[in-house]
Amino acid sequence: MSWCSDSDKASLIASGINEAAAAVLCSNHGAGPERRMALDASEVGASVDASFMLFSAYLVFFMQAGFAMLCAGSVRSKNVMNILIKNILDACVGAIAFYLFGYGVAYGKDKDGKANAFIGEGSFALGKGDHDVGFRDWNFFLFQWAFSAAAATIVSGSVAERTAFQAYLGYSFFLTAFVYPTVVHWVWDSDGWLSAFKRDDADGNNDKLLKVGMIDFAGSGVVHMVGGFAGLMGAMIVGPRTGRFGADGRP
Repeated sequence: MSWCSDSDKASLIASGINEAAAAVLCSNHGAGPERRMALDASEVGASVDASFMLFSAYLVFFMQAGFAMLCAGSVRSKNVMNILIKNILDACVGAIAFYLFGYGVAYGKDKDGKANAFIGEGSFALGKGDHDVGFRDWNFFLFQWAFSAAAATIVSGSVAERTAFQAYLGYSFFLTAFVYPTVVHWVWDSDGWLSAFKRDDADGNNDKLLKVGMIDFAGSGVVHMVGGFAGLMGAMIVGPRTGRFGADGRP
């Protein structure tokens, strides 16, 4: 049974495709109208899912504006431009770092579609590696990059006014390329040792931590705790801001 109606075939032929090619195209697309309707519904569902994920990524990325306002209000006026540029370059440097290493560390798989429990093993620079096809899940990559940028930006306020520009960018690159993605792999990837989405072994054993794993729905641990601890370590290294607080501890 042909997929196409007579008008469909006529449209194909009118577009420059010969009649034999049009017949092959119509015969290779399913057994009938029912299958066509099912595939159309599936395509619509996939499009809605992708649109929702992209919209969510935009909302997450808009956190950058909130962090920028918070940091700008916490520093002296002469350092406002510096802290705002750091917030912008967080996203830029984070995009490069997450593209080259971060996504592969978080979700990379080997040629058998597996990764160890500690770190990902493929898809660096979104390359296909040993896989037959290239990278296709661009909306998911954008969503995950937005979170990595948010984690990196948390650090900027913790070390404001006392960190060299180049050192901060290096800190941001390392955080989004290795530190944050490793924690993502632990919790959100199905192969991670903390993951609640871990698949059971062939023997039926439940290998999840405490039989349940860790669920971090909103990123309170994976994103904000990682960024917070990174900021705490940075603040401990660079020390307090000179002149920011008086001897009595007041601003």
